[in-house]
Amino acid sequence: MIDIHMHVGRLMHDRTPAQAEDLLAKMDELGILQACLMAVENPEELDYYVPTTQVLEIAAQYPHRFIPFCCVDPRHRYPGKFDPRPILREYIAQGCRGFGELLAGLRINSEASQALYAACGELGLPILFHMDHRIGRDKLGLPGLERMLKRFLKTIFIGHGPHFWAEISADMRPEYRGGYPKGPIVPVGALDRLLTEYPNLYADISAASGNNALTRDPAFARDFLQRHQDQILFGSDFLAPGQAVPNADTLRNSGISAAALEKIGHLNAERILKL
Repeated sequence: MIDIHMHVGRLMHDRTPAQAEDLLAKMDELGILQACLMAVENPEELDYYVPTTQVLEIAAQYPHRFIPFCCVDPRHRYPGKFDPRPILREYIAQGCRGFGELLAGLRINSEASQALYAACGELGLPILFHMDHRIGRDKLGLPGLERMLKRFLKTIFIGHGPHFWAEISADMRPEYRGGYPKGPIVPVGALDRLLTEYPNLYADISAASGNNALTRDPAFARDFLQRHQDQILFGSDFLAPGQAVPNADTLRNSGISAAALEKIGHLNAERILKL
């Protein structure tokens, strides 16, 4: 398996920092061969930064296990003046295969973020983004995200987070943007529709948000995973030693076909990251 979403380093003041060895132990426990390491360079979500330079240093120590991602805050310099391409080219030259995690407290379709989307599409970097009530904000039904999918057709968007996954159900409510709704899923949710209509959208099943979406209605989840098997990626969002990661078992026990499990487990990641 390839984990599209892992973290390393000190992220929160009240949690033990995850060292490379902690990640490797969790990966071996879950049967994960490689993991994508997220850089954290936005202030909203976590207490500390884990810059791209640190991610690159750690990935270089275990090149066969870790895949580095890069990050640049879209609010650099003056509004409308910042071009992220030169920085991203440097990171690509040093081995980065994707952009993430985008955690900026902006609208998903903000002008600043659009500069990143354009650059990532041009340079071939899939961009992994978080959505909740503060980060990557959008209206119900994800109209802002849909406009970005239409505008940046060459950009691969990998969605994650409470608001993103709550939109799996058509009975979306404002309070679900930052929560974990329960109960049967009502078709057809915005996420289901967008995955059907936009091949440049991918879904990262990591964290409590992804696991909640896949366990609240197992029968629906099995069909959802099977139908969208080419656009779903396994991820854990592992943050700290001792963290439970039920997502791997949820996926393996979902009842989907062996072919779909292989795609979600590693083949889709290999394709979009050009491994």
